[in-house]
Amino acid sequence: EASQALTTNCGGASSAKKRAGGGYGRHIGTARTMATYVQITGALDTGKAYNMERVLRSNIMSSDYYGQLCKILDFMELVDEIYNEVDHVEPWMSGNARGPSSAFCLLFRLFTMNLDDDNVKHLIHHRDSPYIRALGFLYIRYVRDPKEFGRWMDPFIRDEELFAPTAGGKEVTVGAFVRDLILDQYYFETIFPRTPEVY
Repeated sequence: EASQALTTNCGGASSAKKRAGGGYGRHIGTARTMATYVQITGALDTGKAYNMERVLRSNIMSSDYYGQLCKILDFMELVDEIYNEVDHVEPWMSGNARGPSSAFCLLFRLFTMNLDDDNVKHLIHHRDSPYIRALGFLYIRYVRDPKEFGRWMDPFIRDEELFAPTAGGKEVTVGAFVRDLILDQYYFETIFPRTPEVY
């Protein structure tokens, strides 16, 4: 049975291509919500900021790792990359190497894929890694309509899964992480887009 996979590149149009077998990697069978793959149209503009600060975005776009990510054309392969490579969700690498983190390079690559609702649900309901979930919530915080934050975020306010947002740092619950995303404009050393006071 053929499955549809979301495919795109960093500078061109995105489309849905059929792929036989549906063998998308180890995580697809364990996610709480399965993603469906629908056609996404429209050219992707790599000049878009996606509400991300200019310096951070510029460093991501010029990084070798992001260049490698642009070769990944399948959404589920990108989810596997998050599983394998992300161990914190700070914007910048820790230590002396002050490049963009793997997490934020992957997040920006997700931006360029223009995910549909089912793709986003797949991320935030994922069972295999809280970092996959965290990137899903960051995706929502950056590029989804703030008026819909309640629909996306409220079900997770009391989520008790533990993870460490910082490299080797203190663990927090996913619920606490989500609440901070909603209420705070500052995220580590970067700034989120403003949200309406009504939320």
